[in-house]
Amino acid sequence: MAEYYIGMSLSPSSTIETGVVVLDEYNKLILVDKLFSMSDVQFFFENFASLKQSKVCVSLPWDNTLMTGKWRILSKPYQMVTTHKGFLNLEDWLDRYSYRGCDCIRKLIDNGIDIKRFDLYLSRLKLNLYSNFKQRSPADCKFLQNILKNEYNFEDIPSNMMPAGALEAVVGALVAREYSKNNIEKISEFAGVDVINIK
Repeated sequence: MAEYYIGMSLSPSSTIETGVVVLDEYNKLILVDKLFSMSDVQFFFENFASLKQSKVCVSLPWDNTLMTGKWRILSKPYQMVTTHKGFLNLEDWLDRYSYRGCDCIRKLIDNGIDIKRFDLYLSRLKLNLYSNFKQRSPADCKFLQNILKNEYNFEDIPSNMMPAGALEAVVGALVAREYSKNNIEKISEFAGVDVINIK
């Protein structure tokens, strides 16, 4: 029976696209799509026929709540969260990751679907897909698209620019494929779901 690897780059809000990719065991991209609302994400999972034969990896989206200044957004990933008593985490303003989609993921796990979470930045580092360009900038997307096409032999990646969410979802599908080979390690847990990365 065929096995599929589903990668999803979950966005922190419905105003930014969520990329979803389905990769088969022959390195073919079966589906590349972008979703916006959580109801679109639920609709995808409810209507994908081979979900029980799939490994699913969903990214951890950054939580941008109340982060309006550029320095705040850029400094948030580097803050020492919940380790210093001087930082009061009122209304979760220090949380690095958004809890968006956690209820949907827990529901799928309860139904027997094999889902893990992944950190996009760490996974790109492990897969040698990290660039020195600003994340999600046109240069970064072009770099990621070219390296996926040339180094990972995705023949069906088009020559025109793919959406950033879709390219990030391909990274998730690659992590899911490594998960099926037991070439992963658990690095943390988020909202009761294992966060994995490639060994």
